[in-house]
Amino acid sequence: MSSVGLVLGGGGITGAAYEFAALMAIRTATGWNPDDAEIIIGTSAGATVAAVVRANRLNIENLTGGDHTRHEYTEHLGQFLLRRTRPTGFGRWVRHGLIPGLRHPGLEMTLGGPAPFDSAGIADYVEHLAGPIANSWPEKPTLITAFDLIDRHLVVFGSEDAPEARLRDAVAASSAVPMVYQPVEIDDRPYVDGGVASGTSAHLVFQHAKQPLDFILIIAPMASEEEREDSRFYEGIFDRLGSEALSRELEIIEASWPETDVVVLRPNDAVLAAARPNPLSVEQTVPTFIRTLAFLRRQLAESHVWDLLKEHLS
Repeated sequence: MSSVGLVLGGGGITGAAYEFAALMAIRTATGWNPDDAEIIIGTSAGATVAAVVRANRLNIENLTGGDHTRHEYTEHLGQFLLRRTRPTGFGRWVRHGLIPGLRHPGLEMTLGGPAPFDSAGIADYVEHLAGPIANSWPEKPTLITAFDLIDRHLVVFGSEDAPEARLRDAVAASSAVPMVYQPVEIDDRPYVDGGVASGTSAHLVFQHAKQPLDFILIIAPMASEEEREDSRFYEGIFDRLGSEALSRELEIIEASWPETDVVVLRPNDAVLAAARPNPLSVEQTVPTFIRTLAFLRRQLAESHVWDLLKEHLS
């Protein structure tokens, strides 16, 4: 039996739909249970998927809540993930976002900013999907990334160096998109989206696995290499940044574990058309899920992908 590492990248609400569909398609094709992965890395949307996998509750009934219409499902999802709150924390934003951002203009200017949505809704959604494990931590190695606003560095919850946290809180922190969700307090320290540092953090597999793995499966919704004519300008920016970060991480893995096989799954233009331009659209989760299933039938059948999946997962 091959030892497998599973990396689940960020990508918003529609990115999570892509990852859920991808894992279900792989399980159907190979019989592999994603919970059998030796180690799982979850970032942002991928952190929610990681929690569901470790709870061994990756099934369509759990994700949709049963026999609901599409409208009922999206309304149900929005009650968790688009839970409104009064923007607070202007002082925190000035100290940890605005002033540092003025010194080095860029995305960091948004860190810690007031936001319209409550991160507690994400935590409640994780508990809704994953059940009791959300209030503890999985026994199997599970790493959830988040960005520490005070020290301005990546924290890997589930590792020895990170503070203890409940899975639901770590996932909410990892998913707290700046200026969209309020930062999450864990041990009196504010955290935001782990995707601020990297959309995948695939190199953490190398850093935290006890020994070299046979196979690493990376699902990266925000690292597409395809371009669409009707895409918004920021879509290409995010994909380029995501692809460049992932490329550097793959170089680290290849240099350290040259015998390890790696497969990276990225959305094609048809999936992107459903998942974008707003990755936080609850209305587009179902179309993204369906288009991903259709796309994966073709992508998984490609020889360079299927041969490795068959060797390591079947």
